[in-house]
Amino acid sequence: MKFGIFDQNDAGILPFAEHYEARLQLCEAYDRLGFTTYHLSEHHATPLSFTPSTGVFLSAVAQRTKQLRFGPLVYILPLRHPLQLAEEICMLDQMSGGRFELGIGRGAVPHELRHHGVDPAVAVPMYREALEVLLQALSRPEVNFEGRFYTYNGVPMVLAPVQRPHPPLWYGVSAADAAVWPAQNAVNIVCNGPVGRVAEIAARYKAEWAAAGKQAATLPCIGLSRAVVIGETDAEALETARIGWRRYHESFYVLWKKHGSMPQYARTPEDYAEMVEAGTGFAGSVATVRDALLRQARETSVNYVVSRFAFGDIPPAQALRSATLFAQEIMPALRELEETRHVA
Repeated sequence: MKFGIFDQNDAGILPFAEHYEARLQLCEAYDRLGFTTYHLSEHHATPLSFTPSTGVFLSAVAQRTKQLRFGPLVYILPLRHPLQLAEEICMLDQMSGGRFELGIGRGAVPHELRHHGVDPAVAVPMYREALEVLLQALSRPEVNFEGRFYTYNGVPMVLAPVQRPHPPLWYGVSAADAAVWPAQNAVNIVCNGPVGRVAEIAARYKAEWAAAGKQAATLPCIGLSRAVVIGETDAEALETARIGWRRYHESFYVLWKKHGSMPQYARTPEDYAEMVEAGTGFAGSVATVRDALLRQARETSVNYVVSRFAFGDIPPAQALRSATLFAQEIMPALRELEETRHVA
């Protein structure tokens, strides 16, 4: 069992400069506490992200940590020039000694795509072409490609990543059928849906992995993503989470409300109590969170747990407290569960 962090790096209680420093200090703590990977989202023109230039922030993460792996979840490929992105990835992987993790996607918010002159109707084929170019650029000394959106003839790739042929790939999955391509291509996945859906996704991924003749021991990460607040009591933790979540919810919907629309792919409750009830968020004492997470780990059979401790108006000290208690009291229980699976 491995443990990661997901961070929207959304608007909170601090001014910009202090916000960045507080997040970097949290990354240092995640490094010390034994979390495996720090995943950072990409969003634009919205308080849902204070780090639209993910590479800039991740370069600081590379310098402030020693063991923590890190990367975008995800780079929005239709918004990125694939050759420049390849060069950025090579730099980050080299600067960190090979700790970069490459999350890729087409972009889930059509308004962000339109702001950058990209028609959402062509985002999927653009993403597919850009990914093909990107992987070629990371693994070969020269790029040759002819497509609908990108054409390159003999472009030299001077830089190369530490990890060959390229850093590990990550993909967000929200439905079982979407797990097929990642399983066939050894791509790590993260899911943040209800328990039943995550269980279906994990089962489909493992079935596709086995059907390809691959061994269970080499299975990539199948991640369960949850927002987490840990306090002395359930009541204290829930109240803290509810206060923090109000700001996050507001930031999540800013662009949608501006354009008079709502996302079809997900519904984010305004009250964190609904998150707890639905099992997509945890707030409580160590025992409450540990027991709830153990139940979900058993039901879904995931091998990777991704926590979000910092969101909205959650004070940095509270995020650190939750992360510390999680590492000290909950990680060992989940590792024991994983060991029991292997024995069985």
